[in-house]
Amino acid sequence: MKLKINDVEFRYASTPIIENICIEVAPSEIVIICGPNGVGKSTLIRCINRILKPRNGGILLDGLEIKNMSMIEIARQIGYVSQSSSNVFPVTVFDMVLMGRRPHIGWRSSEMDEEKVVKVLKLMEIEDLALCDFNELSGGQQQKVIISRALAQEPDVLLLDEPTSNLDIRHQLEVMEIIKNLAAEKGISVIMAVHDLNLASRYADKVIMMKDGSIFSAGDPTSVLTHENIFSVYGVIAVVKNESGKPYIVPIRHRRQNEM
Repeated sequence: MKLKINDVEFRYASTPIIENICIEVAPSEIVIICGPNGVGKSTLIRCINRILKPRNGGILLDGLEIKNMSMIEIARQIGYVSQSSSNVFPVTVFDMVLMGRRPHIGWRSSEMDEEKVVKVLKLMEIEDLALCDFNELSGGQQQKVIISRALAQEPDVLLLDEPTSNLDIRHQLEVMEIIKNLAAEKGISVIMAVHDLNLASRYADKVIMMKDGSIFSAGDPTSVLTHENIFSVYGVIAVVKNESGKPYIVPIRHRRQNEM
């Protein structure tokens, strides 16, 4: 399923947050959005999912405008993982992931739905947590459960807002590999916001670098993740090396006053 974002703009009152955002995501493609805090990465993801309504522009799924779709129709096609999870009512991990099936089945699950949940729990290597209370898990464990819930939806488009922020380095790589493989095998279009530029370099087909609410640079990791762009957007001097055909970023120091 092709996702197309045309000149999307969003603002709070008179304050613009994102402007003139244009992105196309093909099936099986992973697009990673990066940029400093406050540039509108999360806002853009929430606009795609219609949690927020853009002031201008259009978001299309296979040519159909998101704004003309019901929330249940959107939920059947788009999976969403937010930055963090607030405490919820007491619920087991199994039931939390089963909620991902709700857009397809309503409130009555079948044996097939439960089998899909088991499959996802095994894929994420958290089947041993199935009967645990979600609220009693660590932040990293909760994050893997929320990702599992989105995968249980079997979405055509997967939106992830800093999905690895609560994970240690091993689990970051594990989750990113799972997402990469699912995108390739299932034809899922993936958009995610990530702070770690080396993760972006390793896993993105396309990198969108944002600055001040707009797209500063877009393209493959090698063309976007340059020391010039990193300096201009982050104010950080970095060495960019090549590792197996991908850029590898080593930050050196932040920009000094006389370098502005």
